[in-house]
Amino acid sequence: MIRRAWLAGVTTLLVALPAAAQERFITVASTTSTEQSGLFGHILPLFTAKTGIAVRVVALGTGQALDVGRRGDADVVFVHDAAAEEKFVAEGYGVQRLEVMYNDFVIVGPSSDPAGAMGNDVIAALKRIAAAGAPFASRGDRSGTHAAELRYWRAAGVTPGGGWYRETGSGMGPTLNTASGMNAYALTDRGTWLSFRNRGDLTILVEGDRRLFNQYGVMLVNPERHSHVKRADGQAFIDWLVSREGQAAIAAYKIDGEQLFFPNAGP
Repeated sequence: MIRRAWLAGVTTLLVALPAAAQERFITVASTTSTEQSGLFGHILPLFTAKTGIAVRVVALGTGQALDVGRRGDADVVFVHDAAAEEKFVAEGYGVQRLEVMYNDFVIVGPSSDPAGAMGNDVIAALKRIAAAGAPFASRGDRSGTHAAELRYWRAAGVTPGGGWYRETGSGMGPTLNTASGMNAYALTDRGTWLSFRNRGDLTILVEGDRRLFNQYGVMLVNPERHSHVKRADGQAFIDWLVSREGQAAIAAYKIDGEQLFFPNAGP
């Protein structure tokens, strides 16, 4: 009887150990810009050190990240397309959208600027690029950046296509690599551009237009729709992002002395 009891105790311990040893983590579906800019590499260790909650990031375009949330394959969605985010919440997939930070978009292109796009008017710049048939590299991936680009083309009255317009179907970094290789124009968020090193002859040509404003929002995936969502730990991450500490961490991230993201969470 003693031996049987001892063996039962060992078995119970062996079964319990894997669960006890499991890492406490949440999954965040986010944009490529938050990862490729290096922001997550800066702020996530600070959050984990404070809470003990690790963060596993699935970095995709905003449209794909929202689809991950719709399937319940993430606990939190952190993206940058306000209209798509509000629709996500309205459809019951997200609990609440909170604004976290912003930066801006810029158009980069060859320093020779063959289309004469340079200035602070994004719509006029795109009209000139299309009229010149100058090479343009687009993400073409349903990301927040791609959605913004399409809005600007519509405002310019241009339907992009043909040999001059190249859709990469990939993230911001690979699209910038394509633009560098083609000596093409491209729309990019400033954060990714500042961290991008393979610039070749590319430089910022269009910036400062208020329409280039780029807001980021965060949402908890609705646990009433997906019961396995880690409500408490996911909400802890959101609360930290919009807290004074989280906002300060975002503001502190710089490359070559230049701030990449500007916190603007509400009270």
